[in-house]
Amino acid sequence: MPRQSLWFSAPRTVELREEPLPCPAAGQVLVQTVYSAISPGTELLIYRGEAPAELAADETISALGGALTFPLKYGYSAVGRIIALGPNVEPSWRDRFVFAFNPHESLFAASTTGLIPLPPDLDPVDAVSLPNMETAVNFLHDGAPLVGERVAVFGQGIVGLLTTTLLSRIPLASLVTLDRYPLRRELSLKAGAHTSLDSQVSAPLHEFDLCYELSGSPAALDQAIAATGFNGRIVIGSWYGTKRANLDLGGRFHRSRIRLISSQVSTLAPELSGRWTKARRLQTALQLLAEIRPSRFITHRIPFADAAKAYELLDQTPEDAVQVVLTYA
Repeated sequence: MPRQSLWFSAPRTVELREEPLPCPAAGQVLVQTVYSAISPGTELLIYRGEAPAELAADETISALGGALTFPLKYGYSAVGRIIALGPNVEPSWRDRFVFAFNPHESLFAASTTGLIPLPPDLDPVDAVSLPNMETAVNFLHDGAPLVGERVAVFGQGIVGLLTTTLLSRIPLASLVTLDRYPLRRELSLKAGAHTSLDSQVSAPLHEFDLCYELSGSPAALDQAIAATGFNGRIVIGSWYGTKRANLDLGGRFHRSRIRLISSQVSTLAPELSGRWTKARRLQTALQLLAEIRPSRFITHRIPFADAAKAYELLDQTPEDAVQVVLTYA
């Protein structure tokens, strides 16, 4: 029985290819995928050909080898059920639901040490958001919001919504979000934002203590700089790929001691490394999934056979989509 794998073969072109069924080696299992989530930020950069080709796909995920050049398999959020065991694997692994940082494909072999067993009370469709939840946890660690601060979040895609949800648990003086799409602003208010504004409409913003730039748009970083107060900080979680950021650094920024903080989930902030590990952060995110239930932000569930339509949807009509999940029947 072959497997099907999704390949990015050229800009705005994805295809499903049949590949030989992987045979699990010693210490490995065979996983049948149930859901995989599309990362609308990173994967759209790849889909559009806007990812830097010289960059490694991911140096921290063994399933993502090579550089970001076509053709490539990509994706890092798969949930599935173990259907076969390789040598030296405990029988208790069979039929377990697990999470894997694995590309979009119907079946894959993986070492048990690289899989995350799902708690019995966690719905697999919520588990597919684990990487995004871990990213949101990382953003809060890097921004270190304080009680009573004024906080703004630019961009209310799935990562922005999860970040807003976590921020809403802190007694902030104000939590303002900005996005160009009404659907996302509506979800943002449900996620706990005090106010959600149209980012395309010019309006005076308060001087925020902390801003998050999660929109993927370089222009939003310039907006965040203009909205940040003296000695405030901006956490930049967006990856712009080959897009350039045109910033106004010649005005008040020069005297405002604003801190720009680069934040990316593949590493930990050095100041936290004495107590925190990536495993601890991942476990924290896993626990939060059961509380927050991020499946409420899924707008589309699309069969894997129609994956090309999923990317076209995100590329052409982003106003209608937040989180798109591929389903494998």
